[in-house]
Amino acid sequence: MMDSLSLWRRYEELLCVVPSVGLTLDISRMDVDAAFFDGMEPFIQRAYDAMDKLEAGEIANPDENRMVGHYWLRAPHLAPETSIRTAIEATVQEIIQFASQVHDKTITPPASSQAAAFTDVLIVGIGGSALGPQLVSDALGQLGGKKDKLNIHFVDNTDPDGIDRAILNLGTKLKSTLVVVISKSGGTKETRNGMIEIEKAFAAKGLDFTKHAVAVTGKGSELDKHAIGKAWLKRFPMWDWVGGRTSLMSAVGLLPMALQGLDIRAFLEGASDMDKVTRLHDTASNPAARLALMWYHATGGQGRKDMVILPYKDRLLLLSRYLQQLIMESLGKEYDLDGQKVEQGISVYGNKGSTDQHAFVQQLRDGVNNFFVNFLVVLQDRSNKKPVLEVEPGISSGDYLNGFWQGTRQALYEKGRMSLTITLDTLDAHSLGAIIALYERAVGLYATLINVNAYHQPGVEAGKKAATAVLELQQQVVAFISKQSDSLSAAQIADAMGLSDKAETIYHILEHLAANKRFVSRRGRKFKKLTK
Repeated sequence: MMDSLSLWRRYEELLCVVPSVGLTLDISRMDVDAAFFDGMEPFIQRAYDAMDKLEAGEIANPDENRMVGHYWLRAPHLAPETSIRTAIEATVQEIIQFASQVHDKTITPPASSQAAAFTDVLIVGIGGSALGPQLVSDALGQLGGKKDKLNIHFVDNTDPDGIDRAILNLGTKLKSTLVVVISKSGGTKETRNGMIEIEKAFAAKGLDFTKHAVAVTGKGSELDKHAIGKAWLKRFPMWDWVGGRTSLMSAVGLLPMALQGLDIRAFLEGASDMDKVTRLHDTASNPAARLALMWYHATGGQGRKDMVILPYKDRLLLLSRYLQQLIMESLGKEYDLDGQKVEQGISVYGNKGSTDQHAFVQQLRDGVNNFFVNFLVVLQDRSNKKPVLEVEPGISSGDYLNGFWQGTRQALYEKGRMSLTITLDTLDAHSLGAIIALYERAVGLYATLINVNAYHQPGVEAGKKAATAVLELQQQVVAFISKQSDSLSAAQIADAMGLSDKAETIYHILEHLAANKRFVSRRGRKFKKLTK
């Protein structure tokens, strides 16, 4: 362990400063040396070249034969086709105009709802169609003590209780709620289920859902056709060259932001400013490259350690959930680009500081050393202009937060636990856009370092197919048991259906149906058709 003076000199030597976005990256507590950077330079240069080709429009997802162009969303002039540039620019302008018309009451709920204006927004989506908007809404909502234009709510799962709770929380405001359904394919079952349940909730109140509904989806998708057929209020596009986990700067994220009253231009500008820096082939001044290299060093390029996200800012609580999808879905791959089985990835988890001083930091310091920490610090304590409040003479609550961050970092360093720190001057739409862009670029660079495709997700599709098989089996089981008069075990039902290998799945199906008093009743471990 170095002495304090040596650590200070190392800090100054390794600090990466990005003035255009008010961000610094400190890797001084990662045990790397100049030899590591020298050895990795040819590989990171190859990653730069791959990223250049990606931004130029090279096919990046051969599974779907599509380009990957989320970088164009904040720099349309870089798009390889004029039609793409035009579509991006037109959509942003259309979003701003639509939100403005909602805010100034040009667009209102139908007269039959007896609501003078929209007061709330309910976002229905899952995965990338919810995690990003949730992060931005929580991070920037009521920033500076300003009231949001509209209150924002989410349905992000197919959990009936969760859907009920969202509707209950809206209460009488359902009549003044704008519903934004987000699904690229339009066939995502969780989103479709939420939409159907919310449609029914509107109908139960005598409200015309179609006059409250907005779609964000791909052209010609199931959702797009449904919205056209039902004459929904508005439709915004999703493009096949934008993946779900990198869609935050498309209509997926920008529409909820604009409706909430957040500054989408500053958000896009912050991302663009970060892209300009992380596009450089100069590793010393490229924070995304340095971040990717630290991930490689910490994990051995094979996911040997977990990434712990610790933001010392309540507004960044959801950052770990957002990064969990961005990093794990992008990097968690069974095969590399050469078809070799590699089982790659980095596990990501976290919460917030200093809350975690009283939670899992104990294990981080004294338990198994199977992680590295990513601290995020915001220098400005309050987003409003309130005077500093002292909780002790000369000491504020923010001083304590800063002290706890430095204390935790030092305590981990003393035990040989690696960490890196990203510091923002302030948290606003511009800097949040920059943070998102930083991690997106780091993921892309790291993927090249470990030779995997960051832009497809075969594991997710496999899970969806398996779920569909379960539901198809459920239909068969219900049809079978409806014709039986005796109580039968799951094994007996499976044997009688010629599906002995499906006994466990059948048991779980029946267990769930019986608990909800649907189709079957249960006594012990046996089931029979439900009689009314």
